[in-house]
Parts: sequence; C-alpha cells; structure tokens
Amino acid sequence: MAQYRIGTGGWAYFNAQGRSSLKAYSKIFNFVEVNYTFYEYPTQRMVEHWRGSVPKDFTFTVRCHRDLTHRIGLKPVEHAYNVFNQMIQFCRVLEAPFLHLETPRSYSLEKPALEQARDFFSTISLKGVRLAWELRSPITEETSKLMQNFGIVHSVDLSREQPTYGSDTVYTRLFGKGEHNIYQFTDEELVNINQKIAKSEAKTVIASFHGVRMNTDALRFKQYKESGIFPTVTPFVGAESARSVLQEDAVFPSSKQELIKDQGWKIIDLTTEKRVRLSEKLADIPERIYNSLDEVVQTLETSS
Repeated sequence: MAQYRIGTGGWAYFNAQGRSSLKAYSKIFNFVEVNYTFYEYPTQRMVEHWRGSVPKDFTFTVRCHRDLTHRIGLKPVEHAYNVFNQMIQFCRVLEAPFLHLETPRSYSLEKPALEQARDFFSTISLKGVRLAWELRSPITEETSKLMQNFGIVHSVDLSREQPTYGSDTVYTRLFGKGEHNIYQFTDEELVNINQKIAKSEAKTVIASFHGVRMNTDALRFKQYKESGIFPTVTPFVGAESARSVLQEDAVFPSSKQELIKDQGWKIIDLTTEKRVRLSEKLADIPERIYNSLDEVVQTLETSS
C-alpha cells in the first residue's frame, strides 16, 4: 500500500488563531513544502526551529532556491554548487527526503543546457536526498531520459498532466485549472487524481495543494483517503451554501456574467452528499444586474 503525504505549499496561510502556524498545521497534515527556501535563505536556527515544531513523523520537502533554478540554471559552476549544497543542508536538518526543483518556462533544455544539466547532476552530492523536478518548459525525450538516468522524480500537476515516465514515487503539486491559482477542486476532480495515483502503483505519494483554497482542498482529499467520503465545504446546503461563499468577497452591483467570472470557481454544497461549482448554479439565474447578496440568493432559491 502506498504511503501518502498530503499537505500544502507552505504553512503561512494556515489560520492558527494566535498560535504557531506550523505547529497548528502539523496537527492536521503530515507534510508541507517549504516555500520560504524558494525565496529566501533561512538561518540554521530557523530551520532547526521548524523541525522542532512538528512531530517526528512529519515530512518536509525543501523547495530549491530560485537562484539556482531561475537565475543560474543547472550548470556545473561554483555558484550553482553553493546554492545546491545549502539546500541539501536544509534537507538534512529537516530530515526532508525530497529537494524540489522548479524550472521556469524560459528554461529550455536544448543543447548546451542539456549537457550542462547532465554535468551538474553527475557532480553533486545528494547525501540521501532525492530530487523531484517540475519543468514548466516542454519536456523532450532527451530530458526525460536525463531525469530517469539520475533517478529524478518528474513532478507534475496531476489535474493537468501525467509524468512522462513511471516511478516508485508520485510527486504532484496541485494548482488546478484556474488562473493565478484561483481554483477549488471538485469531488470528482479529486477522485480522478486519486485514480491516476492508484494506476501508477507508486509506493510513495506526495500531494501538495496550492492556490487560494489549498488548505480546504488538502483536508478534503486527506479525509477522502481516510474514510472514502468527502466532507462538506460549508455549514449549509443549496442557496445558503452559495450565500456563505459569496459573502466572502462578492462585490455589488454585479451582472450575472461578472458573478460567474469572479465567483464561479468556488465550490458549494448542493446537498450534504453533493458539491458543485458555483458557476453551475449561477448559470441558471436571469441575465441582469444584481444589487445585493440577498437578491442573488433569493434568485438562486427560485431557480433551483
């Protein structure tokens, strides 16, 4: 049976109500990606504090600093080795089994970049850490072979694509199909992701959720894996469920199309057993300007 590690990209947005966000987060999830190391270089003391704040069986992944992946590139040069070795040191302190590399769309692995990456990977010391690599540029057959030769896990968003080769590990960073990380997964999408994982026959599964609903999505997926049942996303059903998510940030007056564009990505509870995207219900209301939240809710009630 595969070992699942489910969590999110970072813990800063986890609502801890005055307590340590990481400590509170680790009581709910067993995994997190460290976003801080992508943007900044933490001190040794900070990293040690993170490790000491969580249970022994809690798993970190370190995100490699963008100096290497976005500025230097995977080249056999001193600056690249310095950054990489610092990341490996963070992994060792955190007991993190994976160092995650994310290269941008602008980073194309054509010659000579492919040869430079091969030289880089052949001359680094992983010290027991494994690499997971998310390439945002098109992956060629040569790139895929390079990754396989060095035992690198191909990290993908399983809601959008599949890894180019099989592995004993699935590493998926889940952003969904929205723009600018504005997305929430439906139950059906999460089931589909789980089916893809099952077909892979991987022994280790890391599912890292991202976006504006990442904590909710990760918790729903975790509870589904534990019980086979998805929890509700609001305390209400039907039009009142729609009210609860619209009142977060809906602006009035708004047209039907503006509501669909700005709010339609959210998930509501149609019943306690069935969830739908809000856009499905908003599509049924008349085309006009809505001046208040109550107007929308009343119209949804009569349209259902």
